[in-house]
Amino acid sequence: MKKARRKQVPPSPRAAELSRAALELDLPAEIAALNSVAALESSGRIAKTLVKHPDFRIILTVMKAGACVQEHTAAGRISIQALSGNLRLHLPTETVELPAGRLLALDRDVPHDVQALTDGAFLVSIAWPRAAA
Repeated sequence: MKKARRKQVPPSPRAAELSRAALELDLPAEIAALNSVAALESSGRIAKTLVKHPDFRIILTVMKAGACVQEHTAAGRISIQALSGNLRLHLPTETVELPAGRLLALDRDVPHDVQALTDGAFLVSIAWPRAAA
């Protein structure tokens, strides 16, 4: 089981945009842009960080049917919101199907994987305790 890791990289000009006090996003446009990236075809998934604060992230992920994110954990509490398509998550005690419009919240360090049953997109929100950020 892998622990989700946050890379330490130098701030980019885009970093300031991702951490503004108020940020409005056009999710259909963001999804369309990710769907047009060639890497999606080869790997079956692609992600983009939409919001980035020291203690909070929102990541948009687009996956092709059959693509998987291997089992991992997150040091913060997370939510996974299916925007389109249908996902399946394997948790230690249950398997959860997450169709578009549904949201799953997980506590810290809960092992899970994500499998795309159909082409789709989902948002992951991660909130770390301030001491861990």
